[in-house]
Amino acid sequence: MYQRKLNATIRCPLEHALNMIRGKWNTRIICVLSFYKTLRYTDLKNELIDVTDTVLATTLKEMIANKLINRRQYNEDNEILPRVEYSLTDKGQSLVQILENICSWSKVYSDGENEDLFKQCHTCEHY
Repeated sequence: MYQRKLNATIRCPLEHALNMIRGKWNTRIICVLSFYKTLRYTDLKNELIDVTDTVLATTLKEMIANKLINRRQYNEDNEILPRVEYSLTDKGQSLVQILENICSWSKVYSDGENEDLFKQCHTCEHY
């Protein structure tokens, strides 16, 4: 695994917040879980369409470590594979309004040039 030579220094609260939601998939996962409330891994992967298993698993682990999402595993005797569900924590849910505001801003300033790119974003009330 890659090890940084120097520790990253965060100099302001905005850097800290952006560090927690960085990456291509974090905001999408938050939006999808906000809409559906709780999803199993396969359903979440299907909603994200083109994410790989490796990237999704890594991203979910990071988001769990940052306390943005919950992972709940059900160990029932009659299930061969244990059922695992993901949902937003209160901390993750608190980001939804912020992301909706960014989404609204993007819609205003996109000038319609990215409409084809926004097709996947069907759960957001802004599109």
